[in-house]
Amino acid sequence: MKKLNLIYVFLLLIPLGLRSQETAKDSVVDKPERAAFESSYIVDTPTDVLPIKNTLEIQMGHRFGLVDGGTNDLIGFWAPSNIRIGFTYSFHERLTIGYGTTKFDRLQDFNWKVGILRQTRSGKIPVNVSYFGNFTINARGAENFLLEQHRYSNFHQLIISRRFNPNLSLLVAPSVSHYNYVPQRMRNDVVALSLGGRYKVSPQTAILVDYTHPFVHHLDGEDLDMDPEDGFSLGVEFRTSSHAFQLFISSYQGIVPQKNIMFNQNNFFDGDFLIGFNITRLYNF
Repeated sequence: MKKLNLIYVFLLLIPLGLRSQETAKDSVVDKPERAAFESSYIVDTPTDVLPIKNTLEIQMGHRFGLVDGGTNDLIGFWAPSNIRIGFTYSFHERLTIGYGTTKFDRLQDFNWKVGILRQTRSGKIPVNVSYFGNFTINARGAENFLLEQHRYSNFHQLIISRRFNPNLSLLVAPSVSHYNYVPQRMRNDVVALSLGGRYKVSPQTAILVDYTHPFVHHLDGEDLDMDPEDGFSLGVEFRTSSHAFQLFISSYQGIVPQKNIMFNQNNFFDGDFLIGFNITRLYNF
């Protein structure tokens, strides 16, 4: 009789044990997926990457002149180049705040990125959703501006990304760019949509594609000379545990997002492209 009672108890405990194993398994599977991208930017578009808390990221972006911009500039290497140096700090696993300075127009940008949703391994949350924004000051001399407010611009972008498999990641990112002051008959605000992709061809190497389309309505039914051109970039990324190096050709030279989207006059497919690179380096504290 005692043996029979033990068997009954054992049979009752089996479902509880299986349920606990399933719960444990589900909790493992439902962990956040790895970030869709390996760097905080895919050429010019911010990604979903948010380094772990107390991480300092140093950023350097360099854009040479147009490849066909002159007869004696060595495919743009000797032409005027744009450079940005910046850093971001992770105050939280879902919050970074940063600062950068750019050569052209002496732009000083204060930026932030917030992780809203994280893709899970179970697929319960199928995508990453992040918000990126900045406030930028044009630091040229006062003689360039009628009012102090004319120096200011800002940028807001919602980044939706997904890691489809260990090799392929894609993102779509709608944005709004705003300048307090623009030339006559030019828009103060431009809505744009960015598309980006990364495909790994080896453990440390990936192919990058970055495309941005600004949506502009025609004033008085006619095109404007200052209507921005689409941005397109194609490159390769080399990644280690602490830094990423991106080498690419691009129609964008402004580096700061709203500068690119609002003022780009280069058409990649008409031959208006340049050589550029990005370097990021992480320091953990």
